[in-house]
Amino acid sequence: MIRAVVFDMDGVLIDSEPIWEQVRREVVAEHGGRWLPEAQTALMGMSTPEWAAYLSADLGVGRPPAEVAQIVIDHMVARYEEHLPVLPGADDAVRRCADWWRLGLASSSPRRLIDAVLHSAGWTDLFEVTVSTEELERGKPAPDVYLHAVTALGAEPSACAAIEDSSNGMRSATAAGLVLIAAPRPEYPPAPDALEAAALVIGGVDELDLDAVAALA
Repeated sequence: MIRAVVFDMDGVLIDSEPIWEQVRREVVAEHGGRWLPEAQTALMGMSTPEWAAYLSADLGVGRPPAEVAQIVIDHMVARYEEHLPVLPGADDAVRRCADWWRLGLASSSPRRLIDAVLHSAGWTDLFEVTVSTEELERGKPAPDVYLHAVTALGAEPSACAAIEDSSNGMRSATAAGLVLIAAPRPEYPPAPDALEAAALVIGGVDELDLDAVAALA
């Protein structure tokens, strides 16, 4: 049976992808770079070192990656302090799942933002394990972040469900061997190859049915 549920954060629990895109576009423009048509899709799932290097080199920001990361994260923290964009049904879904299963979080957001979101939303005590790709060598679609999360939870990947919205996130969870629940966002539709691995597809966490999740294993 399902022993644990591991959530992605951005795009699953909070509507942060539009904010990430706005902030990164602003930083690229402010520093004389050029936003590429494929940039947003490429950036989804990257770890902090990976996207900072991408903005620095590929998008022409021209500052050292560590400095780029600091600039972007400062902007994101300021936006979250103004308003935390919790998605409809996310709070209820997290709390209901916590009553049934142990919870983990596997996110591409930096640790500073993960902690800020969980604190502001009142979820800190509900997640037993949280892992940021910032703390690992590889971001999504590599399986590392999910493997670290389930190892910390003491569960086998096949006994854990992952809730993801992006192509790279879905690929990461699938490669790690978790049971994939896809919650794609219409603004950023996932690639067919990533979506086809899903055991369950929902329109968002507000549609999460705990009985359906329990029946997945």
